[in-house]
Amino acid sequence: MNSLVPLPVLLPILGAGASLALLHHPRIQRWLSLAVLGSVVVVAAVLLVQADRHGPQTVWIGAWPETLGIVLVADRLAALMLLVSAIVTLAVLAYSVGQGMTEDEEGAPISVYHPTFLVLVAGVANAFLAGDLFNLFVSFEMLLFASYVLLTLGGTAARVRAGTIYVLVNLLSSTLFLISLAVTYAATGTLTLAHLAERLAELPDHVSMMIQLLLLTTFAIKAAVFPLSLWLPDSYPTAPAPVTAVFAGLLTKVGVYAILRMQTLLFPDSPLTDLLLWAALLTMIIGILGAIAQSDIKRMLSFTLVSHIGYLILGIALDSRTGTAGTTFYVVHHITIQTALFLVLGLVERRAGSTALMRIGGLARIAPVLAVLFFVPAMNLAGIPPFSGFIGKVGLFQAAQLDGSPLAWTLVAAGAATSLLTLYAVAKTWAVAFWRTPREAHEALEAIGETAGGAATEPVPGHDTRAMHQHRGHVHTAAGTVSRRDIEEARRLGDDSEPDRDLFTLIEAGDDTRHSPLGMLLPAGGLVAASVLLSVIAGPLYALADRAAGDLHERTPYLSSVLTEEHP
Repeated sequence: MNSLVPLPVLLPILGAGASLALLHHPRIQRWLSLAVLGSVVVVAAVLLVQADRHGPQTVWIGAWPETLGIVLVADRLAALMLLVSAIVTLAVLAYSVGQGMTEDEEGAPISVYHPTFLVLVAGVANAFLAGDLFNLFVSFEMLLFASYVLLTLGGTAARVRAGTIYVLVNLLSSTLFLISLAVTYAATGTLTLAHLAERLAELPDHVSMMIQLLLLTTFAIKAAVFPLSLWLPDSYPTAPAPVTAVFAGLLTKVGVYAILRMQTLLFPDSPLTDLLLWAALLTMIIGILGAIAQSDIKRMLSFTLVSHIGYLILGIALDSRTGTAGTTFYVVHHITIQTALFLVLGLVERRAGSTALMRIGGLARIAPVLAVLFFVPAMNLAGIPPFSGFIGKVGLFQAAQLDGSPLAWTLVAAGAATSLLTLYAVAKTWAVAFWRTPREAHEALEAIGETAGGAATEPVPGHDTRAMHQHRGHVHTAAGTVSRRDIEEARRLGDDSEPDRDLFTLIEAGDDTRHSPLGMLLPAGGLVAASVLLSVIAGPLYALADRAAGDLHERTPYLSSVLTEEHP
């Protein structure tokens, strides 16, 4: 079965080339891309079964000398990440087909969407399988090159501005990664992870520490760990819904995966665990405080994405099998939940015309299916029992309790507070966007215009002015508080719709025709169902995560597999 290991990388690359040659045949492009990702799901499932039953599956590419060889390794962790990423990318691709991403959107050359998306998938797969640091660098460059294109699809001012920030940050991290590779190779004579696991222990402590800090900083930027996470909330929300979904679900998790692999394989007795614990604490708190301050659902979810990276770093920082098992389980949960939420949010934006909270209301009555599709993963994200988010957090808290240090207990308190504040953020979103009526949203928008000096409009018939009062540019209603800043923020994110074209006005005019296509509903609903399934299979999945954690901390299965394959 070792011959299957390169296929999750080769199939998308070959599919991208074929898809690029079929630019003028979008229907064939669609079916080809779906077939390629469907095949990757099957291959990843087989590799996971093989890795779980027979140990890591290893392939050396080419006849290179041992210090220059390119090795791909599918152990339990890598195969599990491959399978989850393949499933969510297949769902996102199906969603984008249903949305019409193969058509011309805002004048963009969408014919490149499929080949670019497949290159992104190949880069993610290669990152999970990479057995040496240089191949990991190549993986990051593949997925970043593709993400630059996907992020700026449509060429709007907001997307170009966000893309510029994203490019600059990742050029910085790539440069730092190259410096890290040069220092590592100069000190050890190799970049293969299995060799580094042996040679780094022989280096002086200060040299090993410098290499670890360089790599940790590089991966922390990519994983959006505070304080290196400030770029994310301004970059992700402007992209098309499928692109934002795959970015939020996968790209930061590749950075987390790299940190996990580095800490367990290369630096098993790291003196930097306290530093990582502090980073986890600040990432949780700063991220969730940013989330509850947002008036746009995309930005709110982007900040929750940052905050929940803190849970993943917590499990890594504890440097124990229990903590690593918790992180492994939670990363599977978080990839699925975040992708599902952003796909559902794309449906909300299509139905309501916006994701700015002051423009939306009554979706629970107008689109009850969307209400359910949002509510379920939102509660899962908040960690409400018996969902997988609750199970994952309990596992991480148990690992912190076993550690017993004051800082670990502080993380337990911070994690519980972050979970409660996440619940507050999603509950506020639900109350405003789904529960209040479109009329209340319309009244708030009218009052904002009057208070901020906008043109006065005629009052809505039947409007109860007692339910509203104004103070210094803010409007306080039964549905909440909104301000002129909310409208300006929405427009900065690319929501240029006029206040008089909100959902209430469209309904009153009989122009509310923006229903969700079945081709978008099915993939989004399927991913929401998969998030529920994680709770059903939590026992076997957590057991698999624990076995993967055991392999990572023992290190012997990985090292023996690579070195034995090198010298058969």
